[in-house]
Parts: sequence; C-alpha cells; structure tokens
Amino acid sequence: MRRDWSDANRNLWNDRVPIHVGSDFYGVEAFKAGAECLHAYEIDEVGELEGLDLVHLQCHFGMDTLACARRGARVTGLDLSEAGIAAARKLAVEIGIPARFVVANLYDAVEALGETYDVVYTGRGALNWLPDVSRWAEVVAALLRPGGFLYLNEFHPVTDMMADESFEIEHDYFGRPEGYISDEDLTYTETGERAEHTESHEWIHPTSAVITALLDVGFRIELFREHDFTVYGRFPFLEVESDGIRRVYRTPEDKPRPPFMYSIRARK
Repeated sequence: MRRDWSDANRNLWNDRVPIHVGSDFYGVEAFKAGAECLHAYEIDEVGELEGLDLVHLQCHFGMDTLACARRGARVTGLDLSEAGIAAARKLAVEIGIPARFVVANLYDAVEALGETYDVVYTGRGALNWLPDVSRWAEVVAALLRPGGFLYLNEFHPVTDMMADESFEIEHDYFGRPEGYISDEDLTYTETGERAEHTESHEWIHPTSAVITALLDVGFRIELFREHDFTVYGRFPFLEVESDGIRRVYRTPEDKPRPPFMYSIRARK
C-alpha cells in the first residue's frame, strides 16, 4: 500500500488541530467546564461504559475519547496526527482525566497499542480517510477481546454523492480504489483560518462494504441504523438544532430526507 496518502493526511490534520481546538464548532472550553459532547443517540447505542477498557481509533484531539472516560471507561486514543495527540494529552491533563494517547497510523494500531479492549469506538468522519476497509475491520477485530464490541458512528456515503449546494447527484456512490485527492485550505469548522498543507486523500466506502468487512472477520451485527440528521452543516440549507455544544442539522420540510449518518454496533 502506498504511504504518501498517510503523509499528506497527517500534514493536513496537524494543521487543522489548532484551528479545531480554538473553534466554536468543537466548544472545547464548554467541554472543559463539563458540557457533554456525545449525542444522546450515541450514548444510548453504546450503552454502559463503566469499568470497560475502550480505544478510540482516529481520535483527533481526544474530546470524544475523554467524554467516554467521563462515562466511566478507561480510555486510549489513537491518531496519526502528532499535533492531535499532543492536544489530547494536554486536554486530559487540564480536565484531570487519566487517558493514554498514542500516535500511529490506524493500520499499525495493533503493534502500536500492544493491548486489547472491551470497546472499539470510532467514527464521525473516520473511514473516509482509509483506503482499505477490510484491513480496518481486521485491525478492529484484533484489538477487541472476545465478547467485546465495535461502535461505529459515521457519515453516510450517500451524502458523498451529492453536490455541496444541492441534493443533485454528482459523484459515484461506490468510490474507486485510488480514492479522491482534494486541495482545500479551509476546514468544516468555518473559522476562516487557512491551513498550510492542503492536500488530502479520501475514499468512499459503501455501507454494504463496511458491514461485509465486519462479517468477514467474524463480527455479529447487533445494531445498524441510518439517521436523517447530521452533526455539521454539510449543506447550506440545513436547519440546526443546538443543545449546548451538540448540534444536529436536518433538512427543512420542503426537501427530501436522505440518510446523513449511520451507526453500527458489532460484537466479536
């Protein structure tokens, strides 16, 4: 597998970390003060975490990881961005929560972590940065203890077909093996700050490919849901509902409702 995609994406995310930490979108200061950043549907679908060992793959700067720790889990976060892991460690110290954060490419997670877990938690813009979803499923399976489970909360690939200004279909649902290269210096937090490194490599993984990859390595699917809302303003006409730092975006009544997100809980 070519590694240049990983280097480009690492540089991109290293630039994005300080922009995201300082943005209103993430609401870090409110989180430090005790605000909940996990959405109610996530909390319900994941279930009780008290006393469980949890690893958050592609954890960015660790806010969701630490939110799981507040719910009683012993947490580890992994991300390829050195800046993201440094920010995660700093945030953990600031709020007084013990956590382990490790810098590594996801495909190297088994060796980099050297442990197994009760829960693998991931999503909200994670799988699109990976070229091979079958290898991802193998890594998840290797990280879980027998009886442990994966919780994946992800943006639906149907939305990747659509033009940014409308619901018109512009792109292929099934993606392509070489992925898509973008050159964009702005980020979804809409702060107006520009990143120095702009090249990114992304892939589209149909939900059928994700589910099949999990079944192929022996998982039992316990939950699969598609959601008619998203957690950021992907399209300019979406209407926002806010609950502190948690935001949900929905289509207005005069527009159709595609699946914006999906979630999976799968048991090893």
